[in-house]
Amino acid sequence: MKTIKLFSIIMLLFAVNVSAQQISTADLQVTGLTCSMCSNATQKSLETLSFITSVKPDLNKNIFVLTFKKGADINLDMVRKKVQDAGFSVGGLTADFTFNQVKIDDKGQAIVDGNVYRFVNAKSKTLNGTVKASIVDKNFISGSAFKKQANAVSSDAYASGTAVVNGKKTRVYHLILS
Repeated sequence: MKTIKLFSIIMLLFAVNVSAQQISTADLQVTGLTCSMCSNATQKSLETLSFITSVKPDLNKNIFVLTFKKGADINLDMVRKKVQDAGFSVGGLTADFTFNQVKIDDKGQAIVDGNVYRFVNAKSKTLNGTVKASIVDKNFISGSAFKKQANAVSSDAYASGTAVVNGKKTRVYHLILS
């Protein structure tokens, strides 16, 4: 009996791990950059985040390619904050998410490792493998793009970025699958 209980606990732990998500890389578009010093300030600011392995700027496109540490808790709002701390704005963030049998419900929502994602263009679907998704929340896209998106998104959390999920006020990220 103890063996069965122990086996059941191990299987439950494994099942929780199966639904895990990991962000491996992201293309971060930064607006307001006018020179290499601006790019350098942004790069140095981003490099202070413990969950980032590398930051590679592409000055021609004003994009920073971010590589994240495997298994690290990634806080996308901190990425945005570091860009703002350097004096600039996020114009877009597209990331490679690796999902393992993550189910998106009929409202477009999936909860993965405590993160709540609302997919603008996917409902009642299972995500498996690496997918590209763009964050379309306020301060992750331009103001005009946010206003345009607000007309298309039917989410009570879109304007504020938070909602009550399972009885608790929670950060909700709105994503568009590429």
